[in-house]
Amino acid sequence: MPYITISYLIRMCHATVELKKWGNSLGIIIPKDKVKELGLSEHDVIDLDIVKKEMVSGFGIAEGRAPYKREHAAEHEDLW
Repeated sequence: MPYITISYLIRMCHATVELKKWGNSLGIIIPKDKVKELGLSEHDVIDLDIVKKEMVSGFGIAEGRAPYKREHAAEHEDLW
C-alpha cells in the first residue's frame, strides 16, 4: 500500500483589523501588505486565530476586596 505524504509550509504574520458589517455577517479585510507578505490570493485557504482586544479600566478593580496584609515580613528581610 503506497503512503502519501502531505507537507505544509506555514507562513505567519500579525495584523490588527476591525470587523466590518457585510450583509448579515461580519468580515475582515486583510491589509494589502500582509497579502503580499504571505503570498495570498483569492480562494486560498487560511487558518485564523481570533483574539478580541478590549480596553479595561483599572479604576475600582479591587473594589470590595480586603486590604492587603503582609504575612511573615521578617522572612524576606534580606531581600529589602
